[in-house]
Amino acid sequence: MIACLGRIVQDTDADSIPDDDVSTLSESLDLQGTIESGGITGVAGKDFGGLYSVKPLALIKPSGTEDIARVVNAASRTSHLTVAARGNGHSINGQAMADGGFVIDMRSTEENHFKPLTIDGSHYIDVSGGALWEDVLKRCVSMFRLAPRSWTDYLSLTVGGTLSNAGVSGQAFRFGPQTSNVTELEVVTGKGEITVCSETQNSELFFGALGGLGQLGIITRARVKLQRAPDMVRWIRVVYTEFEEFTRDAEFLVTQEEGESFDYVEGFVFSNSDDPINGWPSVPLDPDHEFNPAYIPQTAGSVLYCLEVALHYRNSERPSTVDTAVSRLLERLGSIQRLKFQLNVSYVEFLLRVKQGEEHAKANGNWDSPHPWLNIFISKSSIVDFDRTVFRKMLKDGIGGPMLIYPLLRSKWDSRTSVVLPEGEIFYIVALLRFVPKGPTVEKLVAQNHEIIQWCNKEGLDFKLYLPHYQSKEDWKRHFGNQWTRFVERKTSFDPMAILAPGQKIFKRTHIIKP
Repeated sequence: MIACLGRIVQDTDADSIPDDDVSTLSESLDLQGTIESGGITGVAGKDFGGLYSVKPLALIKPSGTEDIARVVNAASRTSHLTVAARGNGHSINGQAMADGGFVIDMRSTEENHFKPLTIDGSHYIDVSGGALWEDVLKRCVSMFRLAPRSWTDYLSLTVGGTLSNAGVSGQAFRFGPQTSNVTELEVVTGKGEITVCSETQNSELFFGALGGLGQLGIITRARVKLQRAPDMVRWIRVVYTEFEEFTRDAEFLVTQEEGESFDYVEGFVFSNSDDPINGWPSVPLDPDHEFNPAYIPQTAGSVLYCLEVALHYRNSERPSTVDTAVSRLLERLGSIQRLKFQLNVSYVEFLLRVKQGEEHAKANGNWDSPHPWLNIFISKSSIVDFDRTVFRKMLKDGIGGPMLIYPLLRSKWDSRTSVVLPEGEIFYIVALLRFVPKGPTVEKLVAQNHEIIQWCNKEGLDFKLYLPHYQSKEDWKRHFGNQWTRFVERKTSFDPMAILAPGQKIFKRTHIIKP
């Protein structure tokens, strides 16, 4: 097998593996799934970010976990082949790519696991690492009236993909990120070993793989916590002129006990203008809702702030009961009273709210354009300075997409995972989600992202990149800080030759991992 693999790697350009070599490679690997030639124009050579492209050797469509283990084992017997797991291709900076290596299409395994369990009275679902959260939601709600507790905003992402990062949305203040809502994983390590792990079994791999950026293993199955799914959601947006009032109310809501706050809390920044994408029209929840700028105080600055919240309820509850609960919570907030927007939607419709945006973006051609996105965790101690310079000055005219900002609670995150956070109990996620046409504008916005990061470093802000992307080992050491040694030790234990996730550019393919 290795002789055959070596011949193909040495004698064939990854951009066009002949059909007979693909067939030979498939037979040599003894896979139950299929293999397609790689190439820079195929799906394995690009991602949602649209900023990078590479030439993988081949795209593997495994039938299951055993196929994935065979591919990793085959790569380990060569001197330089790498393996990258690709979910639904929504990485931004080439993190799921493997230049000259194998890319594993995890979507081909999506149906391998879907099993409900009840353990000590609590509900769980075993799902494939290649399943989309959107499908997990629909099946759990329709079949069991249950649903996972923690989500991402966009659900056409794979289970293994988000768990390898964190998985954050407006429920994370209460239940933590998605990495805090799984109790067991099945992982294929960089040694090609299939390992079941949990808090009590192979715990170093369990916590290391969660938020581990794919560096320690490929998640092939996850056991996800479930709760009873509500029927409906009251979806609300309110507007602020002052950042301090916006953050005060957001922090108040995320620190209240369950039953004393909303079930979802997010927010975003928008331009104080009539720009249809970046300004006032981006706030109303329904086309029939009108944003009346006459209600904005004359003292308002270049940007405004929207607090987005939601309250779950059941069909059996009277509308007046829901109205009373919402009014009780809203009356404690300091938002502009006459700029309030509400909508009742089903629970599933609410969680799939970004789907409409996706369909609209695909219709106008923006979905396939580059997405130079930037996601940052920023401590409470630094967020006012960030707003003053970045939002109010650098980005005051908008970015051609949402500028999300909302608080999270460190105590809801498990410090044993590989996720790196800023200091303090309260910190914020800032997500700059740009949609831009191809051309010089993309390079300009990538440069602006670098400028923002450089400014944060220069001013000494306490921050960490979420979905991080660095080019040098020194930058990665700085990112992990005092967790770097632990991360390297885990890498040495579970992927000693640095076969996995080469697109992250953390470790170079080798036989020994050096600190």
